[in-house]
Amino acid sequence: MATPHQTRPDALTMEVVDLIGSVVARYHEEYEEAAADHALTGAQAKLLSLLSLEPLPMRKLAHKLKCEPSNVTGIVDRLESRGLVERRPDPADRRVKLAAATDDGRRVARSLRESLRFAREPLAGLSEEERLTLRDLLQRMVGVEG
Repeated sequence: MATPHQTRPDALTMEVVDLIGSVVARYHEEYEEAAADHALTGAQAKLLSLLSLEPLPMRKLAHKLKCEPSNVTGIVDRLESRGLVERRPDPADRRVKLAAATDDGRRVARSLRESLRFAREPLAGLSEEERLTLRDLLQRMVGVEG
């Protein structure tokens, strides 16, 4: 008996996979353009977006960005020199430094999110019910409980 990993995907599954790939590629392309509009690299923009949600220790940032802590230190240094990020002691453990977005950093992160146009028009063409269904299906795909 074949396991799901041994069977060849059907044509519909492959079409959906290709469409997801197109959406992801377009997202990354526009995200890089939005970052460049703010004189940021993609990695700087991603780190700033994460920090706009909550302050994080360097080690956790490195884990979320899937890179070495030394790389995160360099990115934080560059963002800090622009006044977009600051380091502060962790109230729970004063030996740990947290990186946090400044007010300017949160404004830039919001601007980055708002400048991603690729999905806005197609999503506006869907009813609220269709957008809710799409959201729920995507959450199921990534394992988020709704």
